[in-house]
Amino acid sequence: MDVISVVAQDNFNLDLTFANGERRAFDMRPLLRLKPWNRIAAPALFKLARVDYGTVVWPGNVDVAPDTLYLESVRTGSNRSYGSRIS
Repeated sequence: MDVISVVAQDNFNLDLTFANGERRAFDMRPLLRLKPWNRIAAPALFKLARVDYGTVVWPGNVDVAPDTLYLESVRTGSNRSYGSRIS
C-alpha cells in the first residue's frame, strides 16, 4: 500500500495517508534505536520526512518499507470513503 502523504510529528510519530484513503499513525521511536534509522533520531532530521516512490524517505537514503508503515501503524481516520453510491 503506497503512502501518499506524511507529516512528521515532534514526538517521532508519522501521520500517514495511504493510497486507499486511510490515515494512520506510525511510531518511529523503536526504529530510531537501530541502524540506519538512528541517523534521523534528531528532531530536525526527523522532520525532513517526505514521500517518494510510495514510501517515507529521509536524506541519506533512509526509508521504511511501505508495508511496514501500513501493517505496524494505527488507523486514525479516512480522507475519503469508498463504497457504493445510492442513487
